Amino acid sequence: MLLGYCTNVHAGADLKQTQANLSQYAIAVKEQFQPSEPMGVGLWLSAQTARRLIEEKAVGLFGNWLGENGLIPYTLNGFPFGDFHQEVVQHQVYLPAWDEVERFRYTKDLINILHEILPAGRNASISTLPIAWGIPKVSEVRLQAAAHYLIEIADVCEQLEKETGRLITLCLEPEPGCVFQRSDDIVEFFQEYLLPGQVEEKILRYLRVCHDVCHAAVMFEPQAEVYQKYYNAGISVGKVQVSSAVSLRLADLPRDDRSAALDQLRKFQEPRYLHQTVIQQNPDATPQFYDNLPDAFQSIEGQDPKGLVSEWRVHFHVPIYLTTFDYLNTTQPDIIDWFRTMPEQSENLQVEVETYAWNVLPESLQVEHLSQGIAQELSWLQTLLNQ
Repeated sequence: MLLGYCTNVHAGADLKQTQANLSQYAIAVKEQFQPSEPMGVGLWLSAQTARRLIEEKAVGLFGNWLGENGLIPYTLNGFPFGDFHQEVVQHQVYLPAWDEVERFRYTKDLINILHEILPAGRNASISTLPIAWGIPKVSEVRLQAAAHYLIEIADVCEQLEKETGRLITLCLEPEPGCVFQRSDDIVEFFQEYLLPGQVEEKILRYLRVCHDVCHAAVMFEPQAEVYQKYYNAGISVGKVQVSSAVSLRLADLPRDDRSAALDQLRKFQEPRYLHQTVIQQNPDATPQFYDNLPDAFQSIEGQDPKGLVSEWRVHFHVPIYLTTFDYLNTTQPDIIDWFRTMPEQSENLQVEVETYAWNVLPESLQVEHLSQGIAQELSWLQTLLNQ
């Protein structure tokens, strides 16, 4: 299986910066991870970069440059539309939503680019946002409009395969707080909005799921249950983003250590990204969702930390090779569970490491050279997959 990492970890919303980042980081990662073989890169191209590549007729040159440097663009991240590293991103990453034509046009650009830069004989995938941010609840009209554009994308992918033999799939990525938070949400959308009145075989071939391991973990969804629900509904997982989130299990700590543990978790509050947080009071309780980590801390204001026994899971992507650090844990066990759950043969499945938050990690988790940290993640995952 070809492995790679998602390049949304690198700042750069235009073509010049994108290629400079790949030169500086991706090539260095490859030299450390597998210098003698091609390496996958899960490219993130902003809408501006994608349009410029097409308008300047530079797609072919870009593809040739990737090939010359041993980088295979086996999947694209079509989730962030604009600058994913501006000072404050948060809810802006969910714009434009799938009921807006700009999202459709951007995704169509990505399909055309991916087809042109892919080596011959290779299939691929594009991950995308789960319709929109889900609060307040998205209207029926917007859901129908989103389904319309997604079905049009399925038509585009079908036509491409008929003409070229190349299979490119669009994979919807559930995320905490969005229209699709859990596997049930995406199954319901397929059954109520995508499949009725359509050729089922077409929809299920070209529209799939991008399973982000830590997104399910943050929602306290067991990996095996997620896969089983998709399987029962006939929905394929076309892409997996291997990622790990922060976990704090207060009940496992001595009462006198719980205040210090919460203080350590507070260091993960930062303004650029949204860090959705889910708190479960006990294994049988319904998890409570909070938009962002500061909101979760506000919910326990005035309470004595010694009496808290809840588990907190925070959507903050941390290096996947970490299991614990000081008082905190990670959701790395969910990666192990995913590996045990993953079907042996999955047609057109792309797997990438996605730790986009390296640049905003607390100082204690930073690495001297970013390429070194990413290469270590890939090596850890390769070792797991070889078991």
